[in-house]
Amino acid sequence: MAHGRVVLPLLSRPACQNCDGHVVRIMRAGQICSVLSVSCQHKVPPAGSMEVPVAAAEGQPDGPTRAQGEARPPEPPLPVLPGQPGVDRCRPALKKENRMTATEHGNLPSPLTTFVGRRQEIAEIRRLLRTRRLVTLTGMGGVGKTRLALEVSAAARESFPDGVWLVDLAPVSGPSAVIARAAGALRVPDLDRLTGYLAGRRALLVLDNCEHLIDACAELATTLLAAAPGLSILATSRHILDVRGEQMFAVAPLPEAEAVELLLDRATAVRPDFRVDEADRPGLSRLCADLDGLPLAIELAASRLRTLSVGQLTERLENRFALLTGASRTAPVHHRTLRGVIDWSHELCTPAERLLWDRLTVFAGGFSLEAAESVCSGDGINEAEVLDLLDRLVAQSVVLTCAVDGLPRYRLLSTIREYGRERLRESGEQDELRRRHRDFFLALAQRVDQSWYGPGQSEKLARLRAEHANLLAALDYDGDPRARFALAASLCWHWSTGGFLSEGRRQFERAFAASREPSPERARALLAAAWVAQTQGDLATADGWLDEADALGESLGDAWVRNRASGLRGVSAHYRGQFEEAIRRYENALSAATALGDEHEATTWRLALVSGQTYAGDPRATETGERVVAASEASGERWGRALTLMALGHDAWARGDRERTKTLVRAALESMRGFDDHAMVATMLGLLAWATAEGGTHERAARLLGTADVLWRDAGSSLSAFGPQMAEQHARCERAVIDALGEAAYTKAFAEGRAHDTPGRAVDFALTAESDGGTEPEESTPPVPAEPGHQVRAADDQRPGMFRFGDVVYCTASLEVYRSGERLHLTTTELKLWREFAASPGTVLTREILLERVWDHAWVGDTHVVDVQVMRLRAKIGRERIETVRGFGYKLRT
Repeated sequence: MAHGRVVLPLLSRPACQNCDGHVVRIMRAGQICSVLSVSCQHKVPPAGSMEVPVAAAEGQPDGPTRAQGEARPPEPPLPVLPGQPGVDRCRPALKKENRMTATEHGNLPSPLTTFVGRRQEIAEIRRLLRTRRLVTLTGMGGVGKTRLALEVSAAARESFPDGVWLVDLAPVSGPSAVIARAAGALRVPDLDRLTGYLAGRRALLVLDNCEHLIDACAELATTLLAAAPGLSILATSRHILDVRGEQMFAVAPLPEAEAVELLLDRATAVRPDFRVDEADRPGLSRLCADLDGLPLAIELAASRLRTLSVGQLTERLENRFALLTGASRTAPVHHRTLRGVIDWSHELCTPAERLLWDRLTVFAGGFSLEAAESVCSGDGINEAEVLDLLDRLVAQSVVLTCAVDGLPRYRLLSTIREYGRERLRESGEQDELRRRHRDFFLALAQRVDQSWYGPGQSEKLARLRAEHANLLAALDYDGDPRARFALAASLCWHWSTGGFLSEGRRQFERAFAASREPSPERARALLAAAWVAQTQGDLATADGWLDEADALGESLGDAWVRNRASGLRGVSAHYRGQFEEAIRRYENALSAATALGDEHEATTWRLALVSGQTYAGDPRATETGERVVAASEASGERWGRALTLMALGHDAWARGDRERTKTLVRAALESMRGFDDHAMVATMLGLLAWATAEGGTHERAARLLGTADVLWRDAGSSLSAFGPQMAEQHARCERAVIDALGEAAYTKAFAEGRAHDTPGRAVDFALTAESDGGTEPEESTPPVPAEPGHQVRAADDQRPGMFRFGDVVYCTASLEVYRSGERLHLTTTELKLWREFAASPGTVLTREILLERVWDHAWVGDTHVVDVQVMRLRAKIGRERIETVRGFGYKLRT
C-alpha cells in the first residue's frame, strides 16, 4: 500500500499481462486491505487491475437496495497461488478475443425479491435498446426505475454477449468520482482503459441514479458511446441526461392490478398468514391508489400490515410521511422512508424550483400553465420564469403532464402534493396563495359569464369542467364572502349547462349560510341561485331568493338586480303555466336591458321571450324565433340557438307538423354537442319522442323516453319543472306507447334507452336513430369475428352497429357485450365504463375523465372508485383487454 491506494485485480486474470505474475489479496476483518503482485517486476499496475481509494476497497457500499429489492454486485473470485488445489499455475494472458471468463459477462446483482408486473414496459425498453444506444428511464423517486432497469438488463443479456455492467452512482457524492466509479465496476483503472476495454465489444452499461450527477454522467455517456460503437447505455435518473441521441422513457406508477399484486407479495413476506378474498380487493385497490401506485410506498405500507389492517392503514394515510417508515436496514438513508425519498427529490431542485413545487400544491386536481403563471408568480418567481421552472419540474418527474377534454394540463401525485403543501404551510404563504388561487378562478368564471353569448361556448364549458375541482376549492376559501358570492354567481352557466346543477345548488346554499352580509354580490348570487332552483322545479325556494334579491336591489339602488329579479319572476310564471304574465315580464326585462345598454342581458330575455311565445301559442313566436336563430348563427352562439330551435319545434308540434318538429329538434340536438345540459337535452328528447310516437315508431319513442328519463334523474329535476302542460303531454305520449307495445316491450325498450345516460351519448343515440330511417334493431344474435375495432356483420348479415375488440364484441344498438360468443352480464356502471372505452379504442382515458363521464362528477382527489370498477370490468372482458397507461388512466386495446 502506498499513498493510501491499493491495486485490485481484474476478475480472475493474471496480475500482469506482460509476465506470469500473480496476485495475493491481504484480508483484514473479512475485507481486502491490500493486494500485492507476486513475481512481477513491472512498475505499471497489471493490465487487469486498477488503483482505487482505500475507502472504496474497504467496504464502501456499492449502492442502494431499491424499492423492490436488489443484491449488491458479486465480488470477483479470489485469485489463487500456484499449487493450490485444482490449479496448477496462472496461465499467461490469452488473446483479447479469447480471454473472457464467465464473470466478465457482467456484475448484475441477483434480486432478493420477486419482480411484479411491468411486462409491457420491459418489452418496450428492450425494443428501444435495439434501436437506440442511450435510453434513460425517468420518474419520481420510489417509482421503481432501478429495479425495472435491472430486470430489463437481465432479460437483455443475450443481446449483449460482452457483458451487462451496473454502475451504481447513489453513493457517489461528487462529479469527479463518476469516472472512477464506472471504471471500478468494470475493474479497469481509468477512462482510457475503460474506453479501450469497451471498444469493439457489444456490451450494456447501466448508469443508475444519475440525477445528482447529471453533467458528469452526460459527459461520460457521450465519451463512451463515441469510443465504443457496440456499447449501449441504460440510465436511470429523475432527470434526462439531455445528450444527443438520448431516448427518454418515463416510468409511471404501477397500475392498480400490479400495485395490488405487489402489496400482496410484500405483505405475505412480512406476515405469512396474510390472506385476502375478493371482498377485500376494493380496499386493497383504494390503498394502492392512495399510495399513487408507487412501489416504494407500497412496500413501506406492506411492512405496516404486520400490525394494521388494510382499512386502518388507509385511514392513517393522511399522515403518510410519519406512517411509511419501515424500510430495510440495508436500504440507503433516502430510501428508508417515504419522506426521505421526497426529501431527496426536493433537495435536487434549485431554490426557485422548490418554491414553485410548494406553490403548485394550492391547486386541487390539476392546473393549466396560465393558472400556474398567474397564481404562483411573485415573491421570488417572475411570471416569465414559470414556464421554464415548470418544464424543469416535469423533466425531474415532480410534475406530470396530462390532458382533460383535449386541454393540456399538469398535475401532482398525492404524495408530491402533500409534501409540498406541508412546506407551503410552514412558509406562511398558504393563505396568500389561496387568495391568489381564488382570484384567478373568479376572473376566469367572470370572463366566461360575460362572454357567454358568442362563439366557443362548449370550449368555455370544457375549460370550466377541467377546473371543477379548483373551482370548488376556490369556493371553500373563507377569506371574503363577497368574492365567494361573486364566484358562485359567475359560474351559473357551469352549474346549469355544464352538468353540475345539483352541485351549484349546494354551493349557493353553503355560501348563503356562511354569510348574510348584504351586498351587490349577494344579490346577484341570489338571482343565479333562483335560476338554478327554477330549473330543478323548486319554484317556492326560487321565489324566496327572488324576494330577498329584489329587496337588496331596492336598498342598494341597483336597477340591474331589480330588472333581473322581475324577469326571473316571469320564468316562475312560465313554469306555472301563466304564459301571459311570463311574456309581459320578459318583454319588460328586455326593454329595460336594452335601455341600460346591456346586450348580454337583452339576449337572455329575447331567448326567454321566444320560449314564452311558442309555448303560449303566440302567433309572433315564429318570427321572433327566426330572428333569434339568425342572430345566433351570425355570432357563432350555439346554446341559445338550440333553445330557440327546440321552442320552434314545440310550436310546429302544437300545429300538427310532425316532420318539421323532428327536423327542428334534430337541428337543436346537433347544436347541443359539447354541452352537458341534462335538462335541455332531456326536454328535446321528450319532444322528439312525442313526434316519433305520433308517427307510429313506438319502440324508438320508448327508448327516447327512457333516455330522457335518465337525464332528468341525473339533472336532479323532471319535465314537470317546466310547467304542467309539458308534464301532461309527456304522460299522454307514454300511455300511447305502452298501449301500442304492451307493458313488457315498453319496459324493455325504456330500459335500453336509459343506457344512454349522458347528454353526449343521448345526442348521439337520438341522431343515429333518426339517421337509420326509423328501423328498430332486431333481436340480438351472437356476433361473428371481424377485424379489431371495425364494424362486424351478424350471422344473419343484417345487424348494424356491431364492433369487435379481440374476442369481445359490442352491439351499440342493443348495448349487449359478448365475449367468445357468450353474452356478458355487466352492471350499469360496468356498461357505462365499457361504452366509454369502446367509443375511443386505443385512446387513453384518464381517471378524471372516467369519473366525470361515468359518475358525472369531476376529480377532487379520490379516484379509487375508477380503479375498482375497471378491475371488475376486466374480470369479465379479460384483463388484457383494458391496458393501464403510464399511471394516468386506461385504454382499450384494439
